[in-house]
Amino acid sequence: MGRIDFHSNVADKLLYCCRLSRKILASADSTGQHRTIVIVGNLKELQDLDALMWSFSKTDFLPHAWLDHDAAQETPIVFVSDVNQLKDSSIPHCDVLIYLKNEAPPQLDTLLARFPRWVEVVTTQENERLAGRERYKSYREIGHELHHFDQAKGS
Repeated sequence: MGRIDFHSNVADKLLYCCRLSRKILASADSTGQHRTIVIVGNLKELQDLDALMWSFSKTDFLPHAWLDHDAAQETPIVFVSDVNQLKDSSIPHCDVLIYLKNEAPPQLDTLLARFPRWVEVVTTQENERLAGRERYKSYREIGHELHHFDQAKGS
């Protein structure tokens, strides 16, 4: 079974995603290679994240592209609005998947086989908290290894 990290009580999902992406990109995997990230969210959210990644830090650049863009093969962060697009995708990104959606992804086990690290970001908004709790329960019932990082405790 796969490992899924839940980052809950996040005040600003997109800003948090930028910070998390920066941290992941700064680390290396077990072979010393730089990590790659696929970020799955709804189209509007990803468009806003795209704009934010260009401006959130004066000293850090987060190279990113949309899955259907030519540069996606060489870019360490790729945006995907529909996880079904990943089934037929030949991009080399298979390290970390950051999931921003509220609904549980279809074919989770297939996705976890491709992405050994799965991160769910859940905000303080009530609808997102409830949806996150339901996904957490569902994943636990299936038998996945779950880790919870409560961002409210860091405040």
